Amino acid sequence: MDVASPSGHALSPPPRPEQCELCKRAAPLTKHHLIPRALHNKPRYRKRYSREERLTAILWLCHACHRHIHRLYSERELADQFASREALLANQEVRHFVEWLSTKPAGFKPKSRRPKR
Repeated sequence: MDVASPSGHALSPPPRPEQCELCKRAAPLTKHHLIPRALHNKPRYRKRYSREERLTAILWLCHACHRHIHRLYSERELADQFASREALLANQEVRHFVEWLSTKPAGFKPKSRRPKR
């Protein structure tokens, strides 16, 4: 049996790391679904991604990184263009924010800003 996670179930999310997978700060973490759950049953995404990919493509992010990503992009944009950690970090707006945030202490909460769109 191919075991994808310590829990022994192939469709389990990856284990929670000690720090945010983007900014590397030790802060409370939330699950960020790289293929947003609202799109899992849409035919377009069912064809593009396997059930296992849809359920296990998860990053553990601090609240600030998670909020920033969802503030910048729609769920469709996230699923179509940013379905990996590498794709997120390749984006200049995300990378710039992550680099800035990584210099802040774990309890730091950035002020909310409206997107530039």
